[in-house]
Amino acid sequence: MNNLLAKQIAEQLLQIKAIKLEPTNHFTWASGWHSPIYCDNRKTLSYPAVRSFIRDSFLQKIEENNFDFDVIAGVATGAIAQGVLIAQSLGKPYVYVRPKPKEHGLGNQIEGFVEKGKKVLVIEDLVSTGGSSLSAVEALREHGCEVVGMLAIFTYGFEKAAKSFAQANLNLITLSNYQALLEIASETGFIDSNDIKLLEEWRKDPAKWKK
Repeated sequence: MNNLLAKQIAEQLLQIKAIKLEPTNHFTWASGWHSPIYCDNRKTLSYPAVRSFIRDSFLQKIEENNFDFDVIAGVATGAIAQGVLIAQSLGKPYVYVRPKPKEHGLGNQIEGFVEKGKKVLVIEDLVSTGGSSLSAVEALREHGCEVVGMLAIFTYGFEKAAKSFAQANLNLITLSNYQALLEIASETGFIDSNDIKLLEEWRKDPAKWKK
């Protein structure tokens, strides 16, 4: 991974408060985990310069990795807009994938049109345990698509996610990550050394962490 880019993205996320660090407090995730960090990358959409930088960084990663694909798919809801921006820039068809099929209407989980057999590149905003991200991949595969990879803005880098992506035989590439976040937060004085230690401890076993 390009560490300079990873730190640039992390710094921007901190500046616009898309990432919030509360080492002396905690957030409660939907999983029930307590965490000193909360990431909401939807906020990037409200800042044109950040939004464009992230889009361009995704395009750079796509070119660097020579992805061969027909369709861009965004994971609902956080990556819907970024996926559209990338698809529009590349002139590619676009779909997005819901967490589960709609309970009314056509009952779609994949919104838009993609033919069976098409190669799909998935865009995600955040990877934590990997569960929701890989659920989207599974839906596309069940539809008969070939998923060629996933690009995400940020990952916590949990071992559980790494194992899940390996088991799913899927390549995950991210623009930034937890380690880059800690480095830039320390370098810029955003948090002090004691807070860094606490954040590193949380990262080792988030399910059991208590402040």
